[in-house]
Amino acid sequence: MSNLAMELDEKLKRWDSSTCQQVESLVSQIIELADHDSLDLLRSRSVEQEVLDLLDDAPTQTR
Repeated sequence: MSNLAMELDEKLKRWDSSTCQQVESLVSQIIELADHDSLDLLRSRSVEQEVLDLLDDAPTQTR
């Protein structure tokens, strides 16, 4: 087992169930993307979210 897998296993034993469910869901999504050679989609989603966050934080202009 890799160091990353061992660390994840240890963390899942310590985190509350809500955090564990979120992490498991994200890891499952990443595994599925990797299985389909589609990890570049994950980066696209991340960039899209960054842009949306910037738009949300931008001051609105009044005319």
